[in-house]
Formats: sequence, structure tokens, C-alpha cells
Amino acid sequence: MRAVVQRARSAQVTVDGETVGRIGPGLVVFLGVGAGDSRDDARHLAEKVANLRIFDDEAGKMNLSCADLGFAILAVSQFTLYGDCRKGRRPSFTAAAPPEKGLELYNAFVDELRRIGSRVETGRFQAVMTVSVENDGPVTILLDSGKQF
Repeated sequence: MRAVVQRARSAQVTVDGETVGRIGPGLVVFLGVGAGDSRDDARHLAEKVANLRIFDDEAGKMNLSCADLGFAILAVSQFTLYGDCRKGRRPSFTAAAPPEKGLELYNAFVDELRRIGSRVETGRFQAVMTVSVENDGPVTILLDSGKQF
């Protein structure tokens, strides 16, 4: 699994003009599921995201997490994180999981975040979404569960 994690002051997702997810301060997570990913990847990545220390403490050091601060997480499915542009100009998405597996593991990621106490809002799987993010910092981190072991 791959995640682009952005520290945000606020964010929202709309589908066909309807707001389907909205947060104040917290994290926006664009999540891609790869063909070889498993529930273990979802658990590991959810734990990492919830406890990622990228918020400032009183001294201005990145030392606090969403979990520490009670901030929300907006999780948005994005298979294009597995786009391979090494050949030609059109990305290949063959490394992305098929939709059924993508949905299963996206839901597992969201469920795990909730299980460990995070407040989670979501986009809508396989929908064309408009995502508005007011970045804070900006701070953007790339996580890849394939590089965990």
C-alpha cells in the first residue's frame, strides 16, 4: 500500500456536488492499494498514519501525532499512486489492485484507523471526487508498506 499523507488545517471531498467527507485540523491520506497488498499492510499503515509525529509541540518541534491531538483523518482512495510512468507518457496501472481487492483493503485501512481510536472521514471509492485541502506547513510524507520489512 502507498499513502501520501498531508498535514491539513482543513479538507473536504465532494462527489457530484455533495460533500461526503470533511475534517478540520488533521491528516489527509491518499491511499493506493497494490496488487500484492494484504490486510497486514492495511494494519501496519493505519498504525503508522495514526501515530505519525508530524504536528508541532509547544516548542515548535514535530513531535505530536493525530492520535495525541485527537485530530481527524480524511482517507481518500487513489489507485493512481500505483501509476508507472517509466515507459511512454501514459501511466500503466497494472501494479494497482483490482477494484474488489482495492475496496476490501481500503475499508480494512479505515476500519483499523477507527479501531485504534481515530476519527475518520472518507471519500467514495471509485467515484470521481473533488478534494480540497488546506495544507498546513506544507508537510507531505510518502509511506509505502512494501518498504516496511
